[in-house]
Amino acid sequence: MNIKTTVFVAVSTLALAACGSSGGGGDAGGARDFVRAVGSSTVYPFATAVAEKVAGAGLKSPVVESTGTGAGMKLFCAGVGASHPDVENASRRMKASEFEDCKKNGVTEIIEIQVGIDGIAFADASGGPNMKLTPEQVYKALAATPFGKPQTAKNWNDIDASLPAIPILIYGPPTTSGTRDALKELILEAGCKSDPAMAALKDSDKDAYEKTCTTVREDGAYVEGGENDNLLVQKIAQNPKAIGIFGFSFLEENADKLKGVPMSGVTPTYATISDFSYPGARPLYIYVKKAHLGPIRGLKEFIAEWPKAWGPEGYLKAKGMVIAPDDVRAKNADVIAKLTVMDGTGLK
Repeated sequence: MNIKTTVFVAVSTLALAACGSSGGGGDAGGARDFVRAVGSSTVYPFATAVAEKVAGAGLKSPVVESTGTGAGMKLFCAGVGASHPDVENASRRMKASEFEDCKKNGVTEIIEIQVGIDGIAFADASGGPNMKLTPEQVYKALAATPFGKPQTAKNWNDIDASLPAIPILIYGPPTTSGTRDALKELILEAGCKSDPAMAALKDSDKDAYEKTCTTVREDGAYVEGGENDNLLVQKIAQNPKAIGIFGFSFLEENADKLKGVPMSGVTPTYATISDFSYPGARPLYIYVKKAHLGPIRGLKEFIAEWPKAWGPEGYLKAKGMVIAPDDVRAKNADVIAKLTVMDGTGLK
């Protein structure tokens, strides 16, 4: 796993974190003089920008690690204390199972903050084949057992005669990534449910439905690129016959090398993600341990900085973040101001 860290802290300083509690309890179990955030590679560039602002205000630079949303959730939910992360960056909403894991380990007060919008963008090189896809075509190309049958497609035209006769090769996120979860939910499941029998299977046998609709083939047509989206961008730019899947901000930042692949006739752009007309649009979140707000120096300042950054005139837009609607920003600014704890309602 490639882990990016935006601020390298001396080993002796990091060792301070070990004095915290390793689980349970209602306080942070010791102090740390810098914020530690883990999680999504998509949220990573936005969190690092916020961290730099906090550091510029005279506090120690927060440490932000790109572990992937899923792996970050495991670290975040492992316990309360200075040896555990304070913040989880997430490119999808927390799962009900993760919320329960948190509670089991004493992480009972969690603040959920939607910080913006992003999209899982499909892209190819600027000199690529000008692919136009649908969720059904992507599902047929990537599923291990499309509609419950063996995967036999080698080339795109095996899926649909209108597609080019080139090998199916997609570079995408690993299983630890929230982008992978969004790919499953927003694209693969949508494609799978185009078959009424699969839609019915969801009600009759949920496990079989999950396996059939979301398990990705492992024969080389889909290549996991790790948690470094910039590496995915480089691979796609160098291979005009490949397609990449990553956060929209990485497509926008590399518009000179890449172009978005339309999905159901909608090209991934700032506007189509903002209004959710692009099928891969999704909210972005950070999760904060309320118990850490007192003992961990700089944590209050870190979360208070987000509303200054996420608006139409804020600096995160220049980083590629799609700005959330006014009402969403106002609601989440209020969550930060009141330190409102989530109750798990609506988690799946």
